[in-house]
This record gives sequence, structure tokens and C-alpha cells, in this order.
Amino acid sequence: MAVRLNFEDGVLRAVLDGEIDHHSVQQMRREIDDAIVRTSPKTLVLDVRRVSFMDSSGIGLVMGRYRLLHGMGGKIVISGAAGKLEKILRIGGLEKIASFEKEGKE
Repeated sequence: MAVRLNFEDGVLRAVLDGEIDHHSVQQMRREIDDAIVRTSPKTLVLDVRRVSFMDSSGIGLVMGRYRLLHGMGGKIVISGAAGKLEKILRIGGLEKIASFEKEGKE
């Protein structure tokens, strides 16, 4: 699992690539949280269009980043979720804490 981070105009974009499971999520959390603390973004965009697999660890990843950002007055956008991945995220109730956008961008 790889994470590419980009901060511009108050938006921290995390492009996730590969599998999100209990083996990979710890490093992802660290990288994203470090960037949140450094940049204090108004919005965190989690671009998941290149995610090939996600288990419940991915739902926990989003929820934890929501808690961190919410305390800073920020919000989360999930970008590029489709098919089974989108279904998992929505069943996990994440539309209550994040907005969804269809198209991811680099």
C-alpha cells in the first residue's frame, strides 16, 4: 500500500494505492496523521480509486481521520470510490461523516 500526499489551498489529498488491510493501515495512518498535524487542512480528500481491496481496517482509517479533523474544524471527502469498495464504505456508514465524489484526480 502506498500513500501519496499533496497539500494545496487548504486541501490535503491522500492518494491511496493497493490494498487497505490490518497489515498496511498502520503506516497509512501515521503518514496521513503526520501530514494533518503539519498542514491543518480544512479538507482531507481520500482518493481511493486505485485501492484494489479494503477490509474493515479501511473504515477505521476513515473514522479515525474524521475524529482528528473534526476537532480541527475540517471535513473528509472520499474520492473515486466505485463498485464493491463504494458499497463497503457506505454500508460502514461513512456517508454520515464524509462526502463522496465520483472522480479522483492526481
